Amino acid sequence: MLDIHFFFFHRLFMIQQHNELFVFFHQVEKKMPEKYIREESMIRGPKFVVRLRSHTVYENSAIKIFCTVEGYPTPQVICYVCFCRCVTDDTAMYTAVASNTHGQVSSQASIIVKSKTFSSVFWNLNMSKKDLFWCFSDAILPEIKYTKINITYTETFDVTFGKEGDKVTLTCKMIINPNLANLQPEALWYRDEYLLKESKWVKMESGGGVAKLTLTQLAKDDEGLYTLRMVTKGGDAVHSAYVFVDAHTSIHDANRDYVIVSWKPPNTTTEGPIIGYFVDRCEVGTENWVQCNDSPAKICKYPVQGLFEGHSYYFRVRAVNSRGTGRPSRMSEPIISEVCSDFDFCVHSGVPSAPGQVVATRETDTSVLIQWAPPKDPNNLIGYYIDSCVKGSKDWTSANHKPHKQTRFVVHGLTTGETYVFRVQAINELGLSDESQESAPLSVRAALKLPSSPYDVSLLYCDGESMVINWKQPIHFGGAEVTDYYIDKCNVAKKTWKEVNIPPIKERLHKVIGGLTAGSVYQFRVYGANLIGLGDASTPSAPFKCEAWTMPEPGPAYDVTFTEVRDDSVVVEWKAPVYSGASAITGYFVEKSKKGSDNWSKVNESSVNHCYLKVKGLETGESYLFRVQAENAQGIGVASTPSDPACIKALPGAQEIKCGVDEESGDIYLSFESCQMTEKSKYVWKKSYQEITDFSKGIVVKTSGSHSTLLFKNPDKEDLGTYSVSVTHTDGASASYKISAEELEKMLALSYDIRNPIIPLKTELAYKILERGRMRFWLQAEGISSAVTYKFFANNKELVNCEQTKMSHDAATGIIEMVMDHFTDDSEGTFTVQIQDGRAKAQSSLVLIGDAFKAALAEAEYQRREYIRVKEGTFSKKDVGLYKATITDDRGQDVSQIDISGKAFDDIINELSRIAGSSAAELSIQCTAEGIMLQCHMKYYTEEMKIHWKQKDSKISASERMRIGGNPAMATLEIVEPTDKDKGMYTFEIVDPEKTHSRILDLSGEHRGKVIGGLPDVVTIMEKKTLSLTCTVCGDPKPLVSWSKNEQELELSDQYVIALDSGKFASLTIKGVSLEDSGKYTMTVLNKYGGESVDIIVSVYKHGDKIPDVKPTPLPKRIMPPTVPIEIPTVKSAAPAAAKSPAPPQNAKSSAPPRGMKSPTPTRKK
Repeated sequence: MLDIHFFFFHRLFMIQQHNELFVFFHQVEKKMPEKYIREESMIRGPKFVVRLRSHTVYENSAIKIFCTVEGYPTPQVICYVCFCRCVTDDTAMYTAVASNTHGQVSSQASIIVKSKTFSSVFWNLNMSKKDLFWCFSDAILPEIKYTKINITYTETFDVTFGKEGDKVTLTCKMIINPNLANLQPEALWYRDEYLLKESKWVKMESGGGVAKLTLTQLAKDDEGLYTLRMVTKGGDAVHSAYVFVDAHTSIHDANRDYVIVSWKPPNTTTEGPIIGYFVDRCEVGTENWVQCNDSPAKICKYPVQGLFEGHSYYFRVRAVNSRGTGRPSRMSEPIISEVCSDFDFCVHSGVPSAPGQVVATRETDTSVLIQWAPPKDPNNLIGYYIDSCVKGSKDWTSANHKPHKQTRFVVHGLTTGETYVFRVQAINELGLSDESQESAPLSVRAALKLPSSPYDVSLLYCDGESMVINWKQPIHFGGAEVTDYYIDKCNVAKKTWKEVNIPPIKERLHKVIGGLTAGSVYQFRVYGANLIGLGDASTPSAPFKCEAWTMPEPGPAYDVTFTEVRDDSVVVEWKAPVYSGASAITGYFVEKSKKGSDNWSKVNESSVNHCYLKVKGLETGESYLFRVQAENAQGIGVASTPSDPACIKALPGAQEIKCGVDEESGDIYLSFESCQMTEKSKYVWKKSYQEITDFSKGIVVKTSGSHSTLLFKNPDKEDLGTYSVSVTHTDGASASYKISAEELEKMLALSYDIRNPIIPLKTELAYKILERGRMRFWLQAEGISSAVTYKFFANNKELVNCEQTKMSHDAATGIIEMVMDHFTDDSEGTFTVQIQDGRAKAQSSLVLIGDAFKAALAEAEYQRREYIRVKEGTFSKKDVGLYKATITDDRGQDVSQIDISGKAFDDIINELSRIAGSSAAELSIQCTAEGIMLQCHMKYYTEEMKIHWKQKDSKISASERMRIGGNPAMATLEIVEPTDKDKGMYTFEIVDPEKTHSRILDLSGEHRGKVIGGLPDVVTIMEKKTLSLTCTVCGDPKPLVSWSKNEQELELSDQYVIALDSGKFASLTIKGVSLEDSGKYTMTVLNKYGGESVDIIVSVYKHGDKIPDVKPTPLPKRIMPPTVPIEIPTVKSAAPAAAKSPAPPQNAKSSAPPRGMKSPTPTRKK
């Protein structure tokens, strides 16, 4: 019974467990899709979050190195190192490799295990630090002697062209001397400066004087510059050449508006998985690449749509992964989008096929090396013709005049800095092949090379423990500046060369410290290094004995150079000796010798106390060498190393420095124009032949092209001296100029006059009493501009331009005046005027005090009492008559009368005509309710003046359409309802007895805004397309263009784009048109002379619908008059300091002359 119960419960338990498992697996199956969704975003290659770290420890220590890796799926990591008690044999480079299905990465770290033997020994020794160092270096670190192995390449690999999938082998054969079995050089292969390692794609072989690199299956990523370095203990031997892999994108099914582009995927190794690809296109003749797809294409094929029929395009492809977008592929051949229905194939029998890819590389400043692949079908090839062309010009020039048989050619005679493209044609007896594909554009510059060796290594000083040496820089820099130097020394007795410096030396003067033995003889050699690398070593110097210099005379000067070479003179420069002897150096002697001669002669009989000397009396065309000897109180020292030979002949077109004063700023300047210039040329200015580096005093150098100017902002006596300039990277373009004290004094005076100019005055400030007792203060300058500013002061208080003190000027006469309306007892004092015109200034004062002021005040009060104004307003024939004035006071009565009629009236009208004619403004236009009005503004107008309105030289008579009139401020001609007949040239004339004043206005309409053409009457377009309406407009001034839709102004947005290019080409672009965009569009072109408006009907239909048949109905252009009044010039009283002031009044009257001075302003006729 117990067994039955047990079996029953066991069975029941198994059934319950089975049901739970069934539910569990059902839930797992349900959740599996979500798992893949989450995993897809997590998938990525392995990556080191914490990399391995190098360690340096003593033996018997415990050490553990570890790293942290992330990735999905979880990477497998091969490396975990733990040493409980490490020994010196554990010193090595350790690598951790992490990999999963998406890639592989590695991390390296070095472990250095040091022995405790020497540290414990030194710990127990009672030594000083210095003794400890020498003990360690002598006992533990013996001198390392390297075996010099020379490697000479006998056969090298050249530029290689291949296709994806090909197998390529690069081979170098060499001679190794000495060839030691246990000391073979190491072969290192690089691609674009990256070290290559053995893999299934890269096979390396080395030995027996041969080094091979095999690329088993070429990919586009294998393209680059391959370099073989054979490394030995004493140096290396290097050879480089390019490998090009042809991996153009393929074009299929070229049609009218689309093509299909296909490509091969990139050769990825450690990069992340490819997500997709972007395809770019570029129209032939342009440089604008346009991306064709918005989202990455998942497969290696993509249809490019939206092309224009008959246009040629290039295509390229870019790969995308999780880290970003890669570099683009090489562009495809040009493809023409056209309908290809019938194909006619024509084979040129016997003519060679076109040569392959053309590659241009730099060689010199005027030449380029061209290399190309031979044609696939040579057909008894005779040779090649090479053509060159400046980029963008399409003007091809042949580089050779007879067939060239090799596949490389140097094109000479090119312009430095210009960009060229090249092509090649093959030729045989039957004719020329097609042109090859053009090379990539290349700017002509010299290829960078290693510098030549330094030379003339000399000893400047020795103290028995160290030696100071100097050398001359390489003659050829290799296209880049020589920035670093390295020195080797050799003990002549041991005949072994050792490095002197590990860090590079920047200057050509170095003190060799350490490793020298007193009494030993040493030689030195120097290497120069530029951007490319280390150049050849210099010739070993003469043997120098390491013993202290104790002679009382100075040591040798150094760096003897020359500049300012002319037909009979040259300037020699040098640097002071490092060793001055027993006393200070007092001077220098210069010696000269002709090239090839050992006879040296002194140039200067008495010593000079500076480090330069101009040597004169030389023979033109001869080459001279120079050397320098320093002198002190004990005597003359040893001679310096001779300079390089100097050919005494001036450069063609050589110019001297010009000295002067800038007419605008007043700065003193030295200007020099170089007869030679290169891209790397720089101007070096010196004072007393020492380079100017301190610009805090106001010295400024400005360079533009071949001109350079040295400006002195604040010159003084400290700036006296000799200034020189030299131009680098030329054949010695240089010059000098000496500024003397007398010349500087003259230039300073001229500079002051320019910086502080004075306005010359014809008359000083004077006064004149006018009618109503007003006081006019005035002066006259020699000449002022319309932008002149001025201020009047009374007793040092500035006066304001207002009704009480009116200020004005006349630029034509130079008169500046102020009219004071109330001259009272408070006006006594000093009156001053300050004038400024640009940078020029002037000032004048007038003192009115004492009797002079009382006389002026009495006259002003008398004029104020005597003045009576009879009439104000317009003047016409109604004012003709006899005018009588009666004055009565307690003393009696006085009567005065004047007859204004006849000749008196005519004289007044003539004078008004003269004033109106001289002040008349240009004709302007004003729109009215009935038409347009021509206006001429003037100081005064009355109908009694003789005026004429003319149209095309025909006098206009007043009528209902032509209304002639005016007001006291202007004359008018109103044209009611103007028509085309009213177009033409209008003339307004004012006649006075002496001349006729004319004003002209062109109303021909030629300058109004116009629509020349380009717009259709009706446009039919399918929805979702882009509509562009473009036309040409004109007008003077340039018109404004506006667009409206259905009589409503068009609002700008991302869909509606309005443009006006160069003031001529107006356009409206509607992106993604829809049915709502149908309607009438109006373009309005308008300037101040009027304009036109044009209507366009736009009809939008759906995709698949029949194109609507909209019959165009020509709509006439609408002529539009000006919508705003044309700006009318008015006469305003200007403030003296900020705005232009009107001319001074010409009608002042006074009976009292001011201080006996006659005013140039004419008085009013009585």
